[in-house]
Amino acid sequence: MRSASRSRRAAGIGLAVVAAAGGLVACSSSSPSSDGGGSASASQTAGAYTIWDPYPQYDKSSEWVKLLETCGTQAGVTVERTGFDTTDLTNKALLAAQQGNSPDVLIVDNPVVSTLAEAGVLTTTEENKLDVTAIAPNLLAAGQSGGKTYGVPIGANTLALYYNKEVLKEAGVDVASVKDWASLTAALEKVKGAGKKGITFSAIGTEEGSFQFLPWFWGSGANLTKLDSPEGVSAVALWSDWLKKGYAPNSVINNTQTTSWQEFATGDFAFAENGTWQLANAKEAGFDYGIIPIPSKAGGTAPAPTGGEFVSIPVQSDTGRYAASQKLVACLTSADNSLTTTTTLSYIAPTEAVQAKQVAATPELQVWVEAVKAAKGRTSDDLGTKYPKISEPMWGAVQAALSGSKPPQEAMTAAQTAAASATQ
Repeated sequence: MRSASRSRRAAGIGLAVVAAAGGLVACSSSSPSSDGGGSASASQTAGAYTIWDPYPQYDKSSEWVKLLETCGTQAGVTVERTGFDTTDLTNKALLAAQQGNSPDVLIVDNPVVSTLAEAGVLTTTEENKLDVTAIAPNLLAAGQSGGKTYGVPIGANTLALYYNKEVLKEAGVDVASVKDWASLTAALEKVKGAGKKGITFSAIGTEEGSFQFLPWFWGSGANLTKLDSPEGVSAVALWSDWLKKGYAPNSVINNTQTTSWQEFATGDFAFAENGTWQLANAKEAGFDYGIIPIPSKAGGTAPAPTGGEFVSIPVQSDTGRYAASQKLVACLTSADNSLTTTTTLSYIAPTEAVQAKQVAATPELQVWVEAVKAAKGRTSDDLGTKYPKISEPMWGAVQAALSGSKPPQEAMTAAQTAAASATQ
């Protein structure tokens, strides 16, 4: 931050924990994609402003890059854009800040914001004058740390349950009856009895597995500061019981969200937990599908974790650059451009006004809008950089329970002990 000395910032960066956020929207490449003359270096030339984003799949011909260039023109500057793989971008951003060579605008996965903020890499919205008043509070919370906000969400995605209408029909299941864990489990029992497969999801031992487990964990009423609460244990037991009874396949232990989707796309499964980013694939699956929110244990919509990125302005030694950077970010996140941006990235907009436009254009997005309204950030509840230290033992506990190496209670007790030690 501007109030911090460069030496203090560098020390903070050197100690920063890089959170390995889950692959919520798959990038097609892990190598940098540079447009407008950009490169992996953030060195600034006269009139040129650097933007780093986690979308290497979009090249110069894409709507996304065209929008960046348009915003540059409106701000009176030339944009030099580089797209990185998500994890690579985090490491590059920390290194660039340590070297005093940060990009002017940085777009990062929302769990990474607290890591960069606590390392002194980012300016606050109070400092950079970005307007966040119209942003939904639950989405904005993912970019907050220590009571300060460090960017603007460019959009959000989250999880829900896709279902195969024909499979449910053959099993005699009315999807409207699925309102809580008990009714969902009853539906899975009927599906299995009809000779079909119940539900597929990703429980892989990575952040991706935690991302998929969180709606059930939070939907039980559990809190991440107490993994082994009765509520938290009940969420692990739910998944474990589904495997034991054959309602979910053993493959979920190694499934990514992509391979889980591929299982659903066979047409044999009744349900699949997945996100907005699969909508295009769902339309090409060759069978009628629907989408419902993930139910909480006692009914209602479970809080699913928010995916999506924040647009932020890194600390610069030349504070005179902030004015143009603010114009670039304001342009990218404006109501006029938000619809184009969120449509391109398959996100739900962070403001109600643009969400309404999305639903008007594509009515099937209504369920996703509702899911996003109920969602919460993984680093919310003032967890910040503690989250990855909790997430890893949590996904390990889920793996242990699903594999049968530990019962749910024992697995979550061990996870809580590890998380408490790591976050002291």
